[in-house]
Amino acid sequence: MVLEATPVVTDPQTTLPRTPAQSTRTLEVAMIGTRGVPAAYGGFETAVEEVGKRLVERGHGVTVYTRGSESRDREYLGMRVIHLPALHQKQLETLSHTGLSALHAVTRKAPDAAFVFNAANSPFVPLLRARGIPVALHMDGLEWKRSKWGARGRAYYRWAEEFGVRSADALIADAPGIADYYTEEFGVPTELIRYGAPILDSAPLDGIAELGLSAKGYHLVVARFEPENHVLEIIEGYRASNATTPLVVVGSAPYAADYTQRINAAAADDPRIRLLGGVFDQDLLDALYFHARTYVHGHSVGGTNPSLLRAMGAGTAVVAWDVNFNRETLADLGWFFEDAREIQRHFNDLEQDRTRVPALSAAVQKRATEHFRWDDVATAYENLAARIASGSSVHAAARRARRSGSTA
Repeated sequence: MVLEATPVVTDPQTTLPRTPAQSTRTLEVAMIGTRGVPAAYGGFETAVEEVGKRLVERGHGVTVYTRGSESRDREYLGMRVIHLPALHQKQLETLSHTGLSALHAVTRKAPDAAFVFNAANSPFVPLLRARGIPVALHMDGLEWKRSKWGARGRAYYRWAEEFGVRSADALIADAPGIADYYTEEFGVPTELIRYGAPILDSAPLDGIAELGLSAKGYHLVVARFEPENHVLEIIEGYRASNATTPLVVVGSAPYAADYTQRINAAAADDPRIRLLGGVFDQDLLDALYFHARTYVHGHSVGGTNPSLLRAMGAGTAVVAWDVNFNRETLADLGWFFEDAREIQRHFNDLEQDRTRVPALSAAVQKRATEHFRWDDVATAYENLAARIASGSSVHAAARRARRSGSTA
């Protein structure tokens, strides 16, 4: 059956449904392909936790396949947790765990629907479908553009992306730009389901005070140290500026030692720049977002970014890399830059700003509150699960899709 549009009321900014799921049927749903729960790593894991717990609250059964968690509990926030191992090697960690998860799923009572996260995991979609399990594949961003992957890795991601288009019952995109890409490149529709934003109205000062920071007294960067996140350009631009407000950088890179060394060298001997490394205390991280004067977002690859949403939900004005994903998320409510010189000018101007920073801080939090609601995200997943469980699928139309060649 070809997947058809469903007449629900949608938010024009996000296309997320504002109505309950189409069916009151209780569903069994599997979440496969992430690090699982409790969420302690990235956007996928946060989505699994936020969506999963809401589906449980609505009466559905949710099984989450998990790797590397310190907790070995078999239940979390009402979700069943299946702990399976993985090969601890960059190219194989996700694939090995997803393969074991898929094998586990097909040898037990089949769930009504499965959400598989990351296009790299597409080779396991046919295995699930052969067992009669409908699959919605979250395509993530354009992973083949990331510099951390060598030529083989990028080639694999491009192949897996196309294979996923041809294999799944539904495709999930987390940003309009990603949805447009699949329409233009493969002629296949996607489900636009963005992430939610945690809304913060307050945060304690203790943690940032212990770091020697004060409220609204620093600029914040939170990012993995990868070239496409432009941490180096941000630091170089800041170093060349006349800013006196400190720059606080949270992040590290397990697979990018050379790039990390370049960042360390660029920050060296400048007391205004604070490299904190990874911060895994979520309360402290919330406080860092909430009390920052601005959040500087250099991410250029991917869709709707959870770090950006976290800053917006904290009510922190944003300076962002000028790419369509960031402009879509912010609705242009921010400052944008494309190189170190441009961010240098922004840092200089922000030293004198007394009105636009608070105005944009309020505006981005209002946008996060109205357009990036986890309840709406969960409803979209619930509706999609109900539809594919009932037999709706793009597979018949998409199984012969081929890349148009419009992207390099």
